[in-house]
Amino acid sequence: MLMSIRGVSKSFNGAEILKNVNMDIDQGDVVVILGPSGSGKTTFLRCLNFLEQADGGTMEFHGEKLQLASASKQAIADIRKKTAFVFQNYNLFANKTALENVTLGLTAGRGISKREAREIGLEALQKVGMLERAEYYPSQLSGGQQQRVGIARAIAVKPDVILFDEPTSALDPELVGEVLQVMKSLAQEEGITMIVVTHEMKFAQDVATHVVFMADGVVVEEGSAEDIFSHPKEARTRQFLQRILPEQFEMAALI
Repeated sequence: MLMSIRGVSKSFNGAEILKNVNMDIDQGDVVVILGPSGSGKTTFLRCLNFLEQADGGTMEFHGEKLQLASASKQAIADIRKKTAFVFQNYNLFANKTALENVTLGLTAGRGISKREAREIGLEALQKVGMLERAEYYPSQLSGGQQQRVGIARAIAVKPDVILFDEPTSALDPELVGEVLQVMKSLAQEEGITMIVVTHEMKFAQDVATHVVFMADGVVVEEGSAEDIFSHPKEARTRQFLQRILPEQFEMAALI
């Protein structure tokens, strides 16, 4: 078991956003978290990387257990060195080239020499099909290209887990496919462990090793993609899928 998460809770202004969320992630898993807006998916993801601090719960990572509500700065830094986060809105530095955006975390955050960082950065950009645009600035790139740079930045640090927070939600529809294809390739060819919050159902069906459906701050149901999409057990899951995939969702699954 790479990561075991237990009892995660989080409230904002007295409203419970996460209620005792549990999840297990094995090496090489692609865990896709689905659910309606406001279900706590993004908050959960942010708590795993301490972009938000959970009110309670534990995370065991590589055999080391820590309390999410009271983790030390050193423990948080250690977790962040083993994980990477891909944001909805790219979060690239506008005044730096694609390559500089990828290498900054290596030189400033990891103490890697500029020469070695450049080699790693170019390799990462090649993996996401952006090598030819290494010297372009974000303003010269499409949204899909910027997000691919964001993914290159994530894989460059060779994390144990990459956390994707709705990586295609800010993209025009015609650009979604190029980002999903890069993610699919990284999962299937590189074996990178991923936790992905997304509304892209086809990606979940094709790539996920494990699907988690969340609603109202709790895990309603989880299982393989086949289990969730073809044989959901919970009424709340069935309602969601029937609304999101009215043409694909088999009526037999409702029986």
